[in-house]
Amino acid sequence: MMTAPNSAERKTCWDARDHLWKCLDDNDDNVASCQRFQSEFEAKCPAQWVKYFTKRRDFLKYKEKMQTEGFTPAEGPQGAS
Repeated sequence: MMTAPNSAERKTCWDARDHLWKCLDDNDDNVASCQRFQSEFEAKCPAQWVKYFTKRRDFLKYKEKMQTEGFTPAEGPQGAS
């Protein structure tokens, strides 16, 4: 049975997610270094959300990577900002 989390539960989940993501950022995405936060995150968020946020993070990381190293800026005046 999947009931929608109330606002307090949502906040708890989001806080756990933020702590995990910060840990992963600080540790070059080394999950082993963040096992404690990972467990908290999984314990405090509905499984559906864990899946969603994990996918979302991968997507954001990928997008960020594409923006920083994925393309070369155009030469010429339009490339200057």
